[in-house]
Amino acid sequence: QVQPVESGGGLVQAGDPLRPSCAASGRTVSNRAMGWFRQAPGKEREFVAALTWDGGTTFYADSMKGRFTIPRDNAKNTVYLQMNSLKPEDTAVYYCAAARDFYLTYAYRTPSGFEYWGQGTHVAVSS
Repeated sequence: QVQPVESGGGLVQAGDPLRPSCAASGRTVSNRAMGWFRQAPGKEREFVAALTWDGGTTFYADSMKGRFTIPRDNAKNTVYLQMNSLKPEDTAVYYCAAARDFYLTYAYRTPSGFEYWGQGTHVAVSS
């Protein structure tokens, strides 16, 4: 069983950076594709970013391109979400997810593309 655990959320001001982490308990995630999603109050969960097991291929939602990156450190069994130039509309609960396998499926932009989910970490951006 893979259990992602997010940390590193918080309250920041617009324009600030933040870097939530996703560490995994149980089995390693170093051989799995990983992703980040977010869910704002009253909205559906939306895709943020994803990458393959080796970090060689990354994908981003259009609204996050150029501001967010998704580095991973397999030696630490950890994936990060580096968020720069944060905006109030980035306020949401951010979820980390592990895929079933090394590579992302065609459904990687939807929650169904991932097998295991963390409990989320809250990010609030004030104007």
